[in-house]
Amino acid sequence: MTTFALRPTEPAKRPDDPGKTRRRRRSAAAVREGLAGWGFVGPALLIVLGLTVFPGVWALILSFQSWDGFSPATFIGGQNYADLVTDDGVRAAVVHTVLYTVLFVPASLLLGLALAVALNRRIRFIGLYRTAIFVPFVASVAATGILTTYLFSPQFGIVNNVLRVLHLPQQGWLEDRGEAMLVIVIMSLWGQAAFTTVIYLAALQDVPGDVIEAARIDGANAWQTFWRVVWPHLGPVTAFVAIYQTLQAVQLFDLVYATTRGGPLDATQTIVYYLWKTAFQNLQFGYGSAIAYGMFFVTLVATVVVTLVQRRAGRSSF
Repeated sequence: MTTFALRPTEPAKRPDDPGKTRRRRRSAAAVREGLAGWGFVGPALLIVLGLTVFPGVWALILSFQSWDGFSPATFIGGQNYADLVTDDGVRAAVVHTVLYTVLFVPASLLLGLALAVALNRRIRFIGLYRTAIFVPFVASVAATGILTTYLFSPQFGIVNNVLRVLHLPQQGWLEDRGEAMLVIVIMSLWGQAAFTTVIYLAALQDVPGDVIEAARIDGANAWQTFWRVVWPHLGPVTAFVAIYQTLQAVQLFDLVYATTRGGPLDATQTIVYYLWKTAFQNLQFGYGSAIAYGMFFVTLVATVVVTLVQRRAGRSSF
Protein backbone atom coordinates (compact mmCIF):
# COMPACT_ATOMS: atom_id res chain seq x y z
CA MET A 1 0.00 0.00 0.00
CA THR A 2 1.49 3.26 -1.10
CA THR A 3 1.27 6.31 1.17
CA PHE A 4 1.52 9.86 -0.01
CA ALA A 5 2.86 12.66 2.24
CA LEU A 6 0.80 15.78 2.13
CA ARG A 7 2.92 18.98 1.88
CA PRO A 8 1.48 22.16 3.33
CA THR A 9 0.22 24.47 0.74
CA GLU A 10 2.05 27.81 0.44
CA PRO A 11 -0.10 30.88 0.81
CA ALA A 12 -0.58 32.75 -2.39
CA LYS A 13 1.55 35.93 -2.65
CA ARG A 14 -0.44 39.10 -2.72
CA PRO A 15 0.58 41.69 -5.20
CA ASP A 16 2.36 44.72 -3.66
CA ASP A 17 0.24 47.70 -2.82
CA PRO A 18 0.82 50.24 -5.62
CA GLY A 19 0.46 53.12 -3.15
CA LYS A 20 3.08 51.66 -0.80
CA THR A 21 5.47 51.11 -3.71
CA ARG A 22 5.09 54.72 -4.80
CA ARG A 23 5.70 55.91 -1.25
CA ARG A 24 8.88 53.84 -1.02
CA ARG A 25 10.11 55.23 -4.31
CA ARG A 26 9.34 58.81 -3.24
CA SER A 27 11.12 58.23 0.07
CA ALA A 28 14.19 56.82 -1.69
CA ALA A 29 14.17 59.75 -4.12
CA ALA A 30 13.90 62.20 -1.23
CA VAL A 31 16.87 60.54 0.49
CA ARG A 32 18.92 60.74 -2.71
CA GLU A 33 18.00 64.39 -3.18
CA GLY A 34 18.89 65.15 0.43
CA LEU A 35 22.27 63.44 0.10
CA ALA A 36 22.93 65.29 -3.14
CA GLY A 37 22.02 68.60 -1.48
CA TRP A 38 24.30 67.95 1.48
CA GLY A 39 27.01 66.97 -0.99
CA PHE A 40 26.82 70.45 -2.52
CA VAL A 41 26.33 72.35 0.75
CA GLY A 42 28.66 70.28 2.93
CA PRO A 43 32.04 71.68 1.79
CA ALA A 44 30.89 75.29 2.07
CA LEU A 45 29.30 74.56 5.46
CA LEU A 46 32.53 73.06 6.74
CA ILE A 47 34.45 76.13 5.58
CA VAL A 48 31.96 78.50 7.25
CA LEU A 49 32.02 76.54 10.50
CA GLY A 50 35.80 76.39 10.37
CA LEU A 51 36.01 80.17 9.95
CA THR A 52 33.38 81.04 12.59
CA VAL A 53 32.72 78.37 15.19
CA PHE A 54 36.28 77.13 15.60
CA PRO A 55 37.85 80.61 15.98
CA GLY A 56 35.06 81.62 18.35
CA VAL A 57 35.56 78.61 20.60
CA TRP A 58 39.32 78.97 20.45
CA ALA A 59 39.10 82.68 21.36
CA LEU A 60 36.86 81.81 24.31
CA ILE A 61 39.44 79.30 25.57
CA LEU A 62 42.25 81.82 25.02
CA SER A 63 40.39 84.45 27.05
CA PHE A 64 41.12 82.36 30.16
CA GLN A 65 44.79 81.98 29.30
CA SER A 66 47.95 84.04 28.93
CA TRP A 67 49.60 83.40 25.56
CA ASP A 68 52.02 85.35 23.38
CA GLY A 69 51.74 83.08 20.36
CA PHE A 70 55.09 81.35 20.90
CA SER A 71 55.50 80.05 24.42
CA PRO A 72 53.05 77.53 25.93
CA ALA A 73 49.74 79.03 27.06
CA THR A 74 49.17 79.45 30.79
CA PHE A 75 45.73 79.12 32.34
CA ILE A 76 44.95 82.16 34.51
CA GLY A 77 41.19 81.82 34.98
CA GLY A 78 39.23 85.06 34.89
CA GLN A 79 42.23 87.36 35.40
CA ASN A 80 41.94 88.75 31.87
CA TYR A 81 38.35 89.77 32.48
CA ALA A 82 39.27 91.29 35.83
CA ASP A 83 41.96 93.36 34.12
CA LEU A 84 39.35 94.83 31.76
CA VAL A 85 37.80 96.74 34.65
CA THR A 86 41.03 98.46 35.66
CA ASP A 87 42.64 98.95 32.23
CA ASP A 88 42.84 102.68 31.40
CA GLY A 89 43.43 101.86 27.74
CA VAL A 90 40.17 99.91 27.53
CA ARG A 91 38.33 102.71 29.31
CA ALA A 92 39.68 105.34 26.89
CA ALA A 93 38.90 103.16 23.86
CA VAL A 94 35.33 102.66 25.10
CA VAL A 95 34.91 106.43 25.52
CA HIS A 96 36.16 107.04 21.97
CA THR A 97 33.87 104.33 20.61
CA VAL A 98 30.85 105.76 22.44
CA LEU A 99 31.71 109.26 21.15
CA TYR A 100 31.94 107.98 17.60
CA THR A 101 28.67 106.08 17.96
CA VAL A 102 26.83 109.10 19.38
CA LEU A 103 28.03 111.26 16.50
CA PHE A 104 27.70 108.74 13.70
CA VAL A 105 24.40 106.92 14.28
CA PRO A 106 22.00 109.93 14.52
CA ALA A 107 23.78 111.67 11.65
CA SER A 108 23.55 108.51 9.55
CA LEU A 109 19.81 108.20 10.21
CA LEU A 110 19.08 111.86 9.43
CA LEU A 111 21.26 111.97 6.32
CA GLY A 112 19.90 108.67 5.01
CA LEU A 113 16.32 109.79 5.58
CA ALA A 114 16.92 113.15 3.90
CA LEU A 115 18.54 111.52 0.87
CA ALA A 116 15.78 108.91 0.66
CA VAL A 117 13.07 111.58 0.68
CA ALA A 118 14.94 113.52 -2.00
CA LEU A 119 15.34 110.41 -4.18
CA ASN A 120 11.76 109.21 -3.72
CA ARG A 121 10.52 111.30 -6.62
CA ARG A 122 9.78 110.85 -10.28
CA ILE A 123 12.36 113.07 -11.90
CA ARG A 124 14.73 112.69 -14.82
CA PHE A 125 17.87 110.61 -14.29
CA ILE A 126 16.61 109.39 -10.91
CA GLY A 127 18.27 106.01 -11.50
CA LEU A 128 21.60 107.76 -12.07
CA TYR A 129 21.24 109.73 -8.85
CA ARG A 130 20.41 106.61 -6.84
CA THR A 131 23.39 104.79 -8.28
CA ALA A 132 25.71 107.71 -7.49
CA ILE A 133 24.53 107.72 -3.87
CA PHE A 134 25.28 104.00 -3.52
CA VAL A 135 28.76 104.08 -5.09
CA PRO A 136 30.63 105.11 -1.88
CA PHE A 137 29.10 102.14 -0.04
CA VAL A 138 30.81 99.64 -2.34
CA ALA A 139 34.13 101.49 -2.40
CA SER A 140 36.96 99.78 -0.57
CA VAL A 141 38.06 101.04 2.81
CA ALA A 142 41.57 101.51 1.47
CA ALA A 143 40.23 103.89 -1.17
CA THR A 144 38.21 105.72 1.47
CA GLY A 145 41.31 106.03 3.66
CA ILE A 146 43.35 107.45 0.78
CA LEU A 147 40.56 109.90 -0.02
CA THR A 148 40.38 110.94 3.64
CA THR A 149 44.10 111.68 3.74
CA TYR A 150 43.87 113.52 0.42
CA LEU A 151 41.04 115.72 1.68
CA PHE A 152 41.98 116.38 5.29
CA SER A 153 45.75 116.39 5.38
CA PRO A 154 46.82 119.55 7.26
CA GLN A 155 49.73 120.16 4.85
CA PHE A 156 48.38 119.43 1.36
CA GLY A 157 44.69 118.52 1.87
CA ILE A 158 42.02 119.97 -0.39
CA VAL A 159 39.89 121.18 2.52
CA ASN A 160 42.69 123.33 3.95
CA ASN A 161 43.48 124.64 0.49
CA VAL A 162 39.87 125.77 0.14
CA LEU A 163 40.04 127.41 3.57
CA ARG A 164 43.26 129.15 2.54
CA VAL A 165 41.64 130.53 -0.61
CA LEU A 166 38.69 131.79 1.43
CA HIS A 167 41.09 133.38 3.94
CA LEU A 168 39.72 131.24 6.74
CA PRO A 169 41.84 129.66 9.49
CA GLN A 170 43.21 126.28 8.52
CA GLN A 171 42.58 123.27 10.72
CA GLY A 172 44.71 120.41 11.98
CA TRP A 173 42.11 117.77 11.01
CA LEU A 174 43.77 114.34 11.20
CA GLU A 175 46.62 115.69 13.33
CA ASP A 176 44.40 117.45 15.86
CA ARG A 177 43.05 115.48 18.82
CA GLY A 178 39.80 117.43 18.86
CA GLU A 179 39.11 117.13 15.13
CA ALA A 180 40.41 113.71 14.11
CA MET A 181 37.32 111.84 15.34
CA LEU A 182 35.09 114.33 13.53
CA VAL A 183 36.93 113.55 10.28
CA ILE A 184 36.41 109.82 10.88
CA VAL A 185 32.67 110.44 11.40
CA ILE A 186 32.41 112.50 8.21
CA MET A 187 34.12 109.88 6.08
CA SER A 188 32.08 107.11 7.70
CA LEU A 189 28.93 108.99 6.74
CA TRP A 190 30.23 109.32 3.21
CA GLY A 191 30.71 105.57 2.99
CA GLN A 192 27.80 104.27 5.08
CA ALA A 193 24.93 106.69 4.51
CA ALA A 194 24.09 104.90 1.26
CA PHE A 195 22.95 101.83 3.18
CA THR A 196 20.59 103.89 5.33
CA THR A 197 19.34 105.68 2.22
CA VAL A 198 18.50 102.44 0.43
CA ILE A 199 16.62 101.04 3.45
CA TYR A 200 14.62 104.24 3.94
CA LEU A 201 13.92 104.52 0.21
CA ALA A 202 12.46 101.02 0.15
CA ALA A 203 10.34 101.84 3.22
CA LEU A 204 9.08 105.09 1.66
CA GLN A 205 8.01 103.28 -1.48
CA ASP A 206 6.09 100.82 0.70
CA VAL A 207 3.93 103.55 2.27
CA PRO A 208 0.36 103.25 0.84
CA GLY A 209 -0.18 105.97 -1.74
CA ASP A 210 -3.90 106.25 -1.05
CA VAL A 211 -3.18 107.23 2.57
CA ILE A 212 -0.88 110.03 1.44
CA GLU A 213 -3.43 111.16 -1.14
CA ALA A 214 -6.17 111.19 1.50
CA ALA A 215 -4.02 113.38 3.76
CA ARG A 216 -3.44 115.84 0.92
CA ILE A 217 -7.14 115.97 0.13
CA ASP A 218 -7.81 116.77 3.80
CA GLY A 219 -5.57 119.81 3.46
CA ALA A 220 -2.32 118.57 5.01
CA ASN A 221 0.81 120.23 3.69
CA ALA A 222 4.01 118.37 2.80
CA TRP A 223 5.48 118.55 6.32
CA GLN A 224 2.24 117.48 8.00
CA THR A 225 1.85 114.61 5.54
CA PHE A 226 5.36 113.38 6.25
CA TRP A 227 5.21 113.78 10.03
CA ARG A 228 1.67 112.49 10.59
CA VAL A 229 1.36 109.85 7.86
CA VAL A 230 4.74 108.76 6.51
CA TRP A 231 6.87 108.86 9.65
CA PRO A 232 4.74 106.37 11.69
CA HIS A 233 5.29 103.82 8.91
CA LEU A 234 9.05 104.29 9.22
CA GLY A 235 9.25 103.43 12.93
CA PRO A 236 10.27 99.74 12.60
CA VAL A 237 12.72 100.57 9.81
CA THR A 238 14.28 103.32 11.92
CA ALA A 239 14.71 100.92 14.83
CA PHE A 240 16.37 98.32 12.58
CA VAL A 241 18.71 100.85 10.96
CA ALA A 242 19.62 102.36 14.35
CA ILE A 243 20.54 98.95 15.77
CA TYR A 244 22.48 97.96 12.66
CA GLN A 245 24.42 101.22 12.45
CA THR A 246 25.15 101.08 16.18
CA LEU A 247 26.65 97.61 15.79
CA GLN A 248 28.69 98.86 12.85
CA ALA A 249 29.89 101.85 14.86
CA VAL A 250 30.96 99.71 17.80
CA GLN A 251 33.03 97.56 15.41
CA LEU A 252 34.83 100.50 13.78
CA PHE A 253 38.37 99.45 12.84
CA ASP A 254 39.19 99.54 9.14
CA LEU A 255 38.84 103.28 8.54
CA VAL A 256 40.88 104.09 11.66
CA TYR A 257 43.54 101.61 10.58
CA ALA A 258 43.67 103.11 7.07
CA THR A 259 43.93 106.72 8.23
CA THR A 260 45.04 107.63 11.76
CA ARG A 261 46.18 104.29 13.25
CA GLY A 262 44.45 105.36 16.45
CA GLY A 263 46.16 108.75 16.63
CA PRO A 264 46.86 111.48 17.21
CA LEU A 265 47.80 110.54 20.78
CA ASP A 266 45.21 107.69 20.74
CA ALA A 267 42.36 110.17 20.12
CA THR A 268 40.72 107.85 17.56
CA GLN A 269 41.63 104.55 19.17
CA THR A 270 38.39 102.58 19.26
CA ILE A 271 37.79 99.39 21.21
CA VAL A 272 38.31 97.14 18.19
CA TYR A 273 41.50 98.92 17.22
CA TYR A 274 42.72 98.59 20.81
CA LEU A 275 41.85 94.89 20.64
CA TRP A 276 43.87 94.49 17.45
CA LYS A 277 46.86 96.36 18.89
CA THR A 278 46.75 94.34 22.10
CA ALA A 279 46.59 90.98 20.34
CA PHE A 280 48.69 91.46 17.21
CA GLN A 281 51.16 94.16 18.21
CA ASN A 282 51.67 93.44 21.90
CA LEU A 283 51.13 89.68 21.36
CA GLN A 284 48.69 89.40 24.27
CA PHE A 285 46.30 87.01 22.58
CA GLY A 286 44.57 85.92 25.77
CA TYR A 287 43.83 89.46 26.88
CA GLY A 288 42.76 90.43 23.37
CA SER A 289 40.32 87.52 23.32
CA ALA A 290 38.91 88.67 26.64
CA ILE A 291 38.38 92.16 25.19
CA ALA A 292 36.62 90.64 22.19
CA TYR A 293 34.26 88.56 24.32
CA GLY A 294 33.61 91.44 26.68
CA MET A 295 32.58 93.57 23.73
CA PHE A 296 30.49 90.70 22.35
CA PHE A 297 28.49 90.26 25.55
CA VAL A 298 27.93 94.00 25.97
CA THR A 299 26.63 94.42 22.42
CA LEU A 300 24.52 91.27 22.75
CA VAL A 301 22.85 92.50 25.92
CA ALA A 302 22.28 95.96 24.43
CA THR A 303 20.72 94.48 21.28
CA VAL A 304 18.42 92.19 23.25
CA VAL A 305 17.28 95.05 25.50
CA VAL A 306 16.55 97.36 22.56
CA THR A 307 14.70 94.61 20.72
CA LEU A 308 12.52 93.82 23.74
CA VAL A 309 11.72 97.50 24.22
CA GLN A 310 10.74 97.79 20.57
CA ARG A 311 8.51 94.73 20.78
CA ARG A 312 6.74 96.02 23.90
CA ALA A 313 6.18 99.32 22.13
CA GLY A 314 4.64 97.45 19.20
CA ARG A 315 7.29 98.58 16.72
CA SER A 316 9.37 95.47 16.39
CA SER A 317 11.78 95.47 13.47
CA PHE A 318 12.87 91.81 13.86
